[in-house]
Amino acid sequence: MGLIVRHLINDVDPDSYKFSDHRIETTLLVAAQLCQMNIDFTNTYTVNVESCELSPDPTEADSKDDAFITLICLRAACIIIGSEIRSESGNAISIKDGPSAIDLRGVTQTLAVLYKDLCEKYEHLSLEYRAGNSVAGQSILGPYSPASDNVTRGHMGHRAGGYFDY
Repeated sequence: MGLIVRHLINDVDPDSYKFSDHRIETTLLVAAQLCQMNIDFTNTYTVNVESCELSPDPTEADSKDDAFITLICLRAACIIIGSEIRSESGNAISIKDGPSAIDLRGVTQTLAVLYKDLCEKYEHLSLEYRAGNSVAGQSILGPYSPASDNVTRGHMGHRAGGYFDY
């Protein structure tokens, strides 16, 4: 999953990685922890950020969970790019000295566009996953809806009696 995140944030040169493997791994675990609060995945995952553990492994062939991998990698990329925007915003300066000029304000603007794009993709895929993996009718039929009230009172048909029988 670390390789996917590296590609998303454009940190692919193995000779000069900007982010260490440990940073990528811990960010993936933080992303997994945050995503589990909002999304009910098919598998139940145990995340321990302090000891850098995630079980079961979502990349193993017998229990591979592509949706989990995709959503966690996108969320981790959002976290990393968001932290880069915060750290680079302190370096956003513009200096003019006669005909010479140095302008570093565009660095954060480019990162902001990437951040917005990655986070919009994450939100879109998260919504699609939650909508596609819900139980049909679960959000419509609740304990106080008219249909469930009729079923719980034992009024299964029009001959069994109901509210409007006189």
